[in-house]
Parts: sequence; structure tokens; C-alpha cells
Amino acid sequence: MYVYYWIALHSNYFTVFYNVSKEDEYLFKGKRKRLVEQLRLKGIKSEKVLSAIEKIPRHLFFDPTTGRPALLDHAYSDKALQIGAGQTISHPYTVAFQTEQLEIKVGEKVLEIGTGCGYQTAVLIEMGAKVYSVERQKTLFDKTKLFLPYVGYSGAKLIYGDGYKGLPQFAPFDKIIVTAGAPYIPNDLLVQLKIGGIMLIPLGEGETQEMIWLKKLSESNFDKKIMGNFKFVPLLQNKSGN
Repeated sequence: MYVYYWIALHSNYFTVFYNVSKEDEYLFKGKRKRLVEQLRLKGIKSEKVLSAIEKIPRHLFFDPTTGRPALLDHAYSDKALQIGAGQTISHPYTVAFQTEQLEIKVGEKVLEIGTGCGYQTAVLIEMGAKVYSVERQKTLFDKTKLFLPYVGYSGAKLIYGDGYKGLPQFAPFDKIIVTAGAPYIPNDLLVQLKIGGIMLIPLGEGETQEMIWLKKLSESNFDKKIMGNFKFVPLLQNKSGN
């Protein structure tokens, strides 16, 4: 059985998050362990990444109107699922893959483009990164800014803004992760990446995108690899008040 907590977000707006029974928490813990084993079989090798995935309660990141049967079936399946505002929570494999490829070290500054529900943000925090995250959808931004501290992840700096522009006021960044499909690589993000830093960005406008791995060798030179095909929602420009 679920109990809901109502939390004031603005003076005229309220949001609600899950609080899960002890019995269901036990079930979800077992499902997280099985998910981690699936990710191992799919090629994820980093124990730090797998440990983060096993620790984070992914079922809490869904819309609280999601019924218990749907959560039990889907919260720890390797699927991308809707979270509102036309956005999704990415496949756990995609989250694990991008995080692993970033080779994050404790204390590094990581810029995340596309906060969404905050699941990837939480993984980055578990990895020991100093996270700066941009979200263009006001509804998601407002909810996630309150939600992440509610579930114990208060270390990230969340910004409502245009991901194409990055966060020049906090640059340079050791790592940059883009969590939506971009039609091109924004130059502002290349500029904000530290020399020696790594960026992961899904590139393409079709149903699938190529995952591009970039390492900045100098201000004008980059090492580039194509890391396979993935599916993301589009990376859109400008803020959205919806």
C-alpha cells in the first residue's frame, strides 16, 4: 500500500511523492539486484556504476499516479518510460552506459543537459560528482528540484534554462553528459568542456541517435568515437514554461 505526502512547492501549487511500504521496498530491493545482474550481462563493468544503480530507488522517480502493479512490472525493467512533459526516464542500461563512459572521478564537475526526473542526476551524485544540471521544462524542473532532496540527493545544482547554452558561469566542466538527442553538437558545450574532459552526447534527429564520445585534446581538437545507437527524446532549445 502507498501513502502519499503532500509537499508545498509554491504558495499556490502542491506536488506529491511516493512513500512506499516496507513490504514493497523489500520487493523493489530484490528487483534492483536483478536489474544489476542484467546490466552486467549486457556489458556494464564498472562496479561503482552498478553499485549506484543498485542503491537508487528508481520506483520513486515515476509519476505518483502510477499504480502499484505498473511499478512492480516496470520500475526495474530495462525500459524508457514516460515521466510527463513529453519526457522519459531513460533505460537503466543507457544511464549505466553513459555514466561508465564518462569515467567519473570523485569531486569532478559534471554538467548534465536534461535533468528530467533526476534519476541520472542521482547516479552522478552517487559516483561522487559535483553535478550541475539544466532542465528546460519548468514543470519537471520545479518537481525535480524538490524531489531530489526528498529522496536524499541534495548535492546537485539544478538550473532552469536552455541546455544548448550550457552553464558558462560554472564552466569549465570535467565531464558533460547530454540526455536527449541533439541534431548537432552545441558549440557552447564544447567551449565549456575542460581540456582533457569527456562529453557523451546522442546525435541525430531520427528515431535513433548515435552516441558520440568526445575527449577535448585542445581548444580546437577533439578525439571522437561512435559508441552505438540509442533512443532519446529530442533535445529542444529555449526554456519551456509548460
